Amino acid sequence: MANDVILETERLYFRAHILADLDAYCTMEADPDFRRYVGGLPRRREEAEQKFKDGLSQPIIDNLSMWAMVYKPENKYIGRCGVYPHFNSESRPIPGEGAFGVYLDKAYWGMGLATEAGKAFIDFGLNQLKLHRIVTAIDTRNDASVHVIEKIGFKLHQIEKGALRSFYHYIIEPKS
Repeated sequence: MANDVILETERLYFRAHILADLDAYCTMEADPDFRRYVGGLPRRREEAEQKFKDGLSQPIIDNLSMWAMVYKPENKYIGRCGVYPHFNSESRPIPGEGAFGVYLDKAYWGMGLATEAGKAFIDFGLNQLKLHRIVTAIDTRNDASVHVIEKIGFKLHQIEKGALRSFYHYIIEPKS
């Protein structure tokens, strides 16, 4: 399945991660701008490699996963995107729900690729996987991601205020 395309858009395709993605993944994880709103500090190479390898060993159930994002004009790995299992407070998957995420290499910001990927995965999650709800959380300081999420149809559900970081929690559900 490693090279099978799970989803495709005009400029992107999505597939399972492969070992050849490791260097690009680690480069993104080391970038302070990339990590600013998704966990804070840049990851050291060893930490990023371990996270990547841990991800490779995770089983993909019902096509719920973070997929490798490949920019077709360059046939280059530029990040990850997907709808993955949404877990409850006891770390159990919530049936019929997914969580959305998109992580894009800084060199590709501002090109509309996150919006393109997001629209495709929301359609995939709601219409093909038949999820009844998809959620996402965004650092309240991340205006660019808030713009993307609202553009693809997510609605603000609640605000979580924390001592160090605060988050907007968004949901999207099938149109009735």
